[in-house]
Amino acid sequence: MPRVIADPDNLDEINPQFSQRPLEQSVFLNSVPKSGSHLLKNIVRMFVPVEQQYNVDFIQYPTLQKHHQVFLGPPKLSWGHLLFGDMPAVLLKNVNHILLVRDPYDWVLARTRFFLSDNFQANLDHIKNGRTDIHDFMNMMIFGVHNLFPTMNDIYLNNAVSWLGSSAKIVKYENIIAALKDLESPEAKTFFKDLLALADISLPDDWKERVKVGSDRKQSGTARENLKLEGIEIPNELPEMQKKLVDYSNPGLREILGYK
Repeated sequence: MPRVIADPDNLDEINPQFSQRPLEQSVFLNSVPKSGSHLLKNIVRMFVPVEQQYNVDFIQYPTLQKHHQVFLGPPKLSWGHLLFGDMPAVLLKNVNHILLVRDPYDWVLARTRFFLSDNFQANLDHIKNGRTDIHDFMNMMIFGVHNLFPTMNDIYLNNAVSWLGSSAKIVKYENIIAALKDLESPEAKTFFKDLLALADISLPDDWKERVKVGSDRKQSGTARENLKLEGIEIPNELPEMQKKLVDYSNPGLREILGYK
């Protein structure tokens, strides 16, 4: 499997500075890969006792057998990229399941940035370090590469669309960012109150301090500015042709996720 290199955070040491109320039911933070997984995870971690956090691994389908007991034992907060299927549905039946999604247009750029970085170690050296045109690389993020990595359609179908209408509660990455940018507003308070309610966590009086700590980009090894990416320029907005390719290869995707 691919290997991700990221500096560890110190959130476990900061967590006890806040008064924590134990979880009464397990919470699983699911996400489409490259949708802000670490951001959501780190924010919620500030509202849950460290001893109830399952930080062994990002739980994924290939490793589900190894980690499935976390959903069956005492209440725990865990996280991962768990695609839809029979066993995930069974295991998550009595778990507060939150699913993070991201606008597919921005997702292409995030995946491009991550795959080109030194933080992502896989069999990609032959197409990294400027060996391919950036537009060609973005197309690979959309259409995949045979026997190397999956298509965008496969990822969104199995990690997001298949969970729609289920017990999973959908959260948009863009809504988290908007709330963080206007943290003093009543709208931000409502957003984080509703977000935590999905995990049966009440909003404490010091919620802003906790959110600020958890959302500190220095604490996320996969935040954009912490990726080791040199000599490669990636656009801030997906080019028009690549937007058309996303829509062509994934018709109705942005609409069903609420982005169109």
